Amino acid sequence: MTAVTPPNAATEAFITASEAHSAHNYHPLPVVVATAEGAWMTDVEGRRYLDMLAGYSALNFGHGNQRLIEAAKAQLERVTLTSRAFYHDRFSAFCTQLAELCGMDMVLPMNTGAEAVETAVKTARKWGYQVKGVLDGRAKIVVAGNNFHGRTTTIVSFSTDHEARADFGPYTPGFEIVPYGDLTALRGAVTENTVAVLLEPIQGEAGVLVPPAGYLPAVRELTRERNVLFIADEIQSGLGRTGRTFACEHEGVVPDMYVLGKALGGGVVPVSAVVSSREVLGVFKPGEHGSTFGGNPLACAVALEVIAMLRTGEFQQRAAELGEHLHAELGLLTGTGKVTQVRGRGLWAGVDIDPSYGTGREISEKLMAKGVLVKDTHGSTIRIAPPLMISKEDLDWGLDQLRAVLAV
Repeated sequence: MTAVTPPNAATEAFITASEAHSAHNYHPLPVVVATAEGAWMTDVEGRRYLDMLAGYSALNFGHGNQRLIEAAKAQLERVTLTSRAFYHDRFSAFCTQLAELCGMDMVLPMNTGAEAVETAVKTARKWGYQVKGVLDGRAKIVVAGNNFHGRTTTIVSFSTDHEARADFGPYTPGFEIVPYGDLTALRGAVTENTVAVLLEPIQGEAGVLVPPAGYLPAVRELTRERNVLFIADEIQSGLGRTGRTFACEHEGVVPDMYVLGKALGGGVVPVSAVVSSREVLGVFKPGEHGSTFGGNPLACAVALEVIAMLRTGEFQQRAAELGEHLHAELGLLTGTGKVTQVRGRGLWAGVDIDPSYGTGREISEKLMAKGVLVKDTHGSTIRIAPPLMISKEDLDWGLDQLRAVLAV
């Protein structure tokens, strides 16, 4: 666990080649990962880094988790893809067990998080027309400002992030944006044409923003009163990250629909899903929605192992216990003058750095130089979200490096 030296020629060569032939849609830290195991990654020069981002929660179970790798290997030798033109022998178990984990009836599997959100939008609209009785073409979905649900054309249409939205119009209509956590604004936005309220129980990209206490239960009550679907985007917050299977559970809330992704594929393959009641997902008929790879045998095999691991409660408990320690340690930094605020739940935190000390990017680069990988967002915020299997010793070492960078 020694300090990391600046990139040498090998790293620079990989980065230069990547920049020459890939569209510049990301701004990665200048590290080139070659191998990874557990909570640690090793670059092309043999330098080790503690992963404190976990693929934005896609790697909740760590890099190269052997249960998941073995499940994938076994399925690779049998069949990887049938398309939904045929049934396959892993599909029913996946749908049944994921529905049970969520306390729901039905599953519509997709691949990426954005695909799942698009599916949720289509589902809510179809439910609105067929079940609620909204007139054709008038369905509205209420969303929150500073949301992050993906980057497709429809999704950026209801984003308030200028970088994600600018120059991608014309934008898809049918969405109303209200401030996150503002129940009065939400209540005023719900009309007879509203078919759904789509929220992140904790806003990840916005800086790990936790809504005010009582907000989610009030949203649940309002949506029930007004015959509106409550859709919880738990792509980042779900599947153990916050110390519960779902972040909604912290306030005793069960939405009408879960949108899942990231950790559902165990960091092995992309797997996402919309999970809801028979009344809601039952609106689809054959040919009305689909995905060639959605619910493929390989994805189902890995996701089934993920579900089995979550059923034990081990990872949720670990996230809760280590998360309490993480937030206690980070909370001590708010009195140093270097950190202005810390937010989050479980093994998930947004840390606001005083802008006079440095940007989130600058702090992330300094941490990288010390062998710790995090990522910035919105100027002066860094996000911390290590794999849930991280040891307390490694977590403490990572926090020591943050204290060293902040000189506290």
